Amino acid sequence: MYAIVEVAGMQYKVSAKDTVRVPKINEEAGKTVQFDQVLLLVDKTDVQVGKPQVANAKVKATVLSHGKDKKVMVFKKKRRKDYKVKKGHRQEFTEIRIDAISFAKSAPKKTAETKTEAKPKAEPKPASEQKADKTAAKSEAVEKSAAKPKEKPKAKKADSKPKTPKKEKKG
Repeated sequence: MYAIVEVAGMQYKVSAKDTVRVPKINEEAGKTVQFDQVLLLVDKTDVQVGKPQVANAKVKATVLSHGKDKKVMVFKKKRRKDYKVKKGHRQEFTEIRIDAISFAKSAPKKTAETKTEAKPKAEPKPASEQKADKTAAKSEAVEKSAAKPKEKPKAKKADSKPKTPKKEKKG
């Protein structure tokens, strides 16, 4: 059995007795932590996919230790500007051990579809009636477009000259 769990915006594939490094959790070493955001749960042939999370699924874990990752160097430079910045960063993490993955199956809910009776389907119209309906719709559309008066385009003035930018005097 394994699950995909979301912890601090990151997704981890976990199974029982795994140790995983996750972003820092504010719990002391030795305490138990419970994660409710289970996105996927697989048990042999049974697969539960969350929408967005699997209902009634939980992952229990024990906090083992806290620490810092390896140093990552951040170097910024802008050429020809005499700009260089070099910084180091160490991300904090929490190491956890997965104790159990639990899933409580809930009773299936009755939907409205099972309660209502199936409606009888309407019989299809003969081809001659379908053609008559299409031609009537076309004639209505033509009448509507003919009823609208067309606007006349505005006439441009013949006297208008293109404006040229004025030159500024230097002084």
